[in-house]
Amino acid sequence: MLNGVCVGTNDLKAAGAFYDDVLATIGMARLAEDEVEIGYGPPGGAASFWVLTPFNKGPATVGNGVQVMFAAPSQDGVHAFYKAALAAGGADEGRPGPRSYSAGYYGAYCRDLDGNKLHVSYVSV
Repeated sequence: MLNGVCVGTNDLKAAGAFYDDVLATIGMARLAEDEVEIGYGPPGGAASFWVLTPFNKGPATVGNGVQVMFAAPSQDGVHAFYKAALAAGGADEGRPGPRSYSAGYYGAYCRDLDGNKLHVSYVSV
């Protein structure tokens, strides 16, 4: 069972500001933090997404083929996430729109300030 996901950052303060804005669009909030990490999850719940400075004190780098996927409550939520990411300094990796992955799939892609790839989607049933 998956307990959570971590992404590295080279500037925890900037990453925290980025994720505070972006994750609020899908109902996630900052739940935990210390000098090396910040944890996000649903208010009143447990943190399952973490942004942190690498334990080995080396620079944070991105993984080729790695992405973190978030669920939005609606197509408008996909747009809000994507728009907030770009407004907070993130980079476009794929504008919001339908995808052929499955029927009713709607998603967008962006990168955070450290280059970590983020995917947000909504699937209508």
